[in-house]
Amino acid sequence: MTDGASEHRFPVRVYYEDTDAGGIVYYANYLKFAERARTEFLRSLGSEHHAMKEQHGVEFVVRSMEVDYIRPARLDDELTVCSSLTMLGGASMTARQIVKRDDEDLVNMSVQLACVGAGGKPVRMPGALRTALKPFQHDQ
Repeated sequence: MTDGASEHRFPVRVYYEDTDAGGIVYYANYLKFAERARTEFLRSLGSEHHAMKEQHGVEFVVRSMEVDYIRPARLDDELTVCSSLTMLGGASMTARQIVKRDDEDLVNMSVQLACVGAGGKPVRMPGALRTALKPFQHDQ
């Protein structure tokens, strides 16, 4: 789901398996929520992971990530992962992903992704994908 072609929004429900003994989301699970959101973001643009690999011989890998945990999410919370881009290069991009509960920011992430080909070497991302991503790029 997109919001005026400026960000991609992905809903997440917090299940028991996502929480620790205290009933709050275990910190590493936010990374899973973000990965799912990025996958669905690409899918919404017509660039599913398996198709990119089969048709273009490319895939995305996480090069680095910064995470700021602001507030905890709890069991049964309805969350939204909002994704946009702060940098879009020829072979890489940086995504800003914010996990929200209603209008409250819970976790802020900056994820640098690299487009790689066979053997994990950097390659340019497909032109059609780069064009589709451009409306989601915003200055940080």
